[in-house]
Amino acid sequence: MTTPVRRELTIDGGRLDQRIAALAEVGSIDGGGVCRLALSPEDKAGRDLVVGWMRELGLAVSVDRIGNVVGVRPGRRDGPPVMTGSHIDTVRTGGRYDGNLGVLAGVEVIETLNTAGIETEHPLAVAFFTNEEGARFAPDMMGSLVYVGGMGVDEALGVVGIDGRSVGDCLAEIGYAGEAGCGAPAVKAFVELHVEQGPVLEAEGVVIGAVEGVQGISWTEYTIGGVSNHAGTTPMRMRTDAGYAAAAIACEARRIATEFGGDQVATVGAITLKPNLVNVIANHALLTVDVRNTDEATLQAAEKRMADFVAALVRDEGVTITSRTLARFEPVAFDPDLVDKVEAIAWAQGHSVRRLPSGAGHDAQMLARVCPTAMIFVPSVGGISHNVREYTSPEHLQAGTNVLLHVMLDLAG
Repeated sequence: MTTPVRRELTIDGGRLDQRIAALAEVGSIDGGGVCRLALSPEDKAGRDLVVGWMRELGLAVSVDRIGNVVGVRPGRRDGPPVMTGSHIDTVRTGGRYDGNLGVLAGVEVIETLNTAGIETEHPLAVAFFTNEEGARFAPDMMGSLVYVGGMGVDEALGVVGIDGRSVGDCLAEIGYAGEAGCGAPAVKAFVELHVEQGPVLEAEGVVIGAVEGVQGISWTEYTIGGVSNHAGTTPMRMRTDAGYAAAAIACEARRIATEFGGDQVATVGAITLKPNLVNVIANHALLTVDVRNTDEATLQAAEKRMADFVAALVRDEGVTITSRTLARFEPVAFDPDLVDKVEAIAWAQGHSVRRLPSGAGHDAQMLARVCPTAMIFVPSVGGISHNVREYTSPEHLQAGTNVLLHVMLDLAG
């Protein structure tokens, strides 16, 4: 006999904390952070740990060709599951919550239902997707992009990372080159719990963020060629300075963000110079520009402004500049009814709620292409993420996971 679902049904916060701490030990680094680059030995160890938990809870686990892992709990009827999940790969100096919370909260939801003897009408699923961060292989959110058909699996397997290794070779090496077809199972709805990775919820004293959508993202890599010469004897008017051109692009990125205002942001996150000597004019520069906006037309205007500025640098400074798109995703709006549901359930549980966009990219924005999708945010202390000092309090972790539990129950019947 099926136990009736009650609003007081809650997850075990201590058990969730223990799993988060255990996963954080895999690839741990000084300061309490984590380094599990996608498809590294540390990523394999993290995958093995989480897959073990999934199987202990009776989930049917499958691995697809790009290494996405899905664990399914059957319902009273067959069909597409209500899915939750995120990723367990990290940046090189990552924290223990980014991505990991969304996966382990899903595992905790399953254990809570198993313990309570609750059967759902539709199946439930917990997934973690390959290479969400993009710290080793571009683009980011690769696994979920392949899952929804936005990138061919063979193309993704051929991507070469920052260390010269391909996705396909690394998947085989760690034992996660699966045989399941990408995109299976089809998904009835997708809900992702995540730390905010920003300062808004904490600053406003709000516990739950009902995420309305994700900013559009444009990543461009610029390669600049100049002429090396003596820093003391070469007049300024006679220089072809790759270092100056790189600095000018970085300053223009900041001007674009400032002048466009609103939700516009722009970042130069990586830059290298050659020969990188104090008294030599640089003859080579490589830098990245990350531009984001919640509005596609404004994002395109920012991209055009940068492209026009780069063309003027080539003309005025005599440098050569080539560009390469590393990632480009349009802004995504989440399903309005599902956002309403997140908000209503959070209020019903006594939490303060705020609607907001996500400034970071997430697997949920890819799943939104194929099914109703929403996200739940919980506060990040100090707005800090991609940092060993990343922290979200246990009570907020539990609050977010309880909202996730009841959203999934509501969707699954």
